[in-house]
Amino acid sequence: MDGCAKRKDVDTLTRMHLLRSLWRAALLFSMAWLAAAPAQAADDTLRVGSKRFTESYILAELLAQTAAPPVVRRGLGNTAIVYEALRSGEIDLYAEYTGTIALEILKGSPADTREAMNAALAPMGLGVAIPLGFNDGYALAVRAADADRLGLRTLSDLAKHPELKLGLSNEFLGRADGWKGLAARYGFTQTPTGLDHGLAYDALVAKQIDAIDIYTTDAKIDHLGLRVLEDDRRYFPRYDAVVLYKLDLPTRLPKVWAALQTLEGKVDEHAMIAMNARAELQSVPFDVIARDFLASAGKAGKAQPQEAKRGFTANSSAPTSGSSRASTCCWWRCR
Repeated sequence: MDGCAKRKDVDTLTRMHLLRSLWRAALLFSMAWLAAAPAQAADDTLRVGSKRFTESYILAELLAQTAAPPVVRRGLGNTAIVYEALRSGEIDLYAEYTGTIALEILKGSPADTREAMNAALAPMGLGVAIPLGFNDGYALAVRAADADRLGLRTLSDLAKHPELKLGLSNEFLGRADGWKGLAARYGFTQTPTGLDHGLAYDALVAKQIDAIDIYTTDAKIDHLGLRVLEDDRRYFPRYDAVVLYKLDLPTRLPKVWAALQTLEGKVDEHAMIAMNARAELQSVPFDVIARDFLASAGKAGKAQPQEAKRGFTANSSAPTSGSSRASTCCWWRCR
């Protein structure tokens, strides 16, 4: 009896051990399957990133809605953070600016054409494509009435009027591609007043100052009826909006990539200003702004804005000296 009982106990323990082994194997298989499923899903999904300012949010929505269904990761941070997300594979692409790529990511390497920039980015597993059609660079602006009265069309024209008061952002005063170099290039003799970028608009409207520095797609340009002066001596570097992407994306998601190509040249400066204005002055949600723009662009057909023709799509000979906007932040810009 004792021998039979012992054999039964052994058999029972053996069966229990086998069942536990099978259960563990099934659990490990399930965990492995669950871990692989998100990776497979992510491999089939476009992941779009953005920085933390209005224009970047809107451009992310334009890219995402053009290539739906996407995953949009809004407001990741400044250039360094979003760029690292791209390098690590957390995102597949985001809208960037050629001046920022050349100065911040490539650390000032000569890259004044798309081909040269792609050659420099290729060792990092990245590429640049799809020039969207606008340059969001620095400029000076004046009241339209003063521009008409004094015949101000270019920065050279402005330099001929030393009696005009300049109110420039503290950031612009300290940048390598800011006031110091601009004054030397054009021969400005004024001593500008340093202001917060957002307050400068109010000071200009109140006629406390006569000219301010702006980003060329600022929302308040059209809203306040300002006149942007031409950089006739080509001092400022260009910040053409493009798509910075991982090189495996076109082969991994060919249909998505083909859809994104339709955005090339679609967004001119006036369109970008209008979209920024809807967000900042009317509080329209970013996704609604993007959807409305794509609907109107589809009805109008593919645009051929002048800015795209003379910008990064072609060979740009604009100087690229100075620091990238990623190093500093303004009230709604952080490059």
